[in-house]
Amino acid sequence: MSDEPSRCVRFFGGPLDGRVQEIGDAEPVPGTVIRHIHLHGGPKIETRYELGLTESGWEYRVATAQHEPEPDGLR
Repeated sequence: MSDEPSRCVRFFGGPLDGRVQEIGDAEPVPGTVIRHIHLHGGPKIETRYELGLTESGWEYRVATAQHEPEPDGLR
């Protein structure tokens, strides 16, 4: 068995929970945050996932909510 981490990443939590995705050719960077935006009949739902490397491989976990000001300064 290789000591090199798998080229796949698993999602934990949120709407992508359980999904497995291949990592592209670029070197993955722990701490990278991606956004998943779900559009449906109601309001837009945005979920952020943070990339990490564990003993079992790469994983995206739901990131803690960050309250960023809206572009017009309103929340």
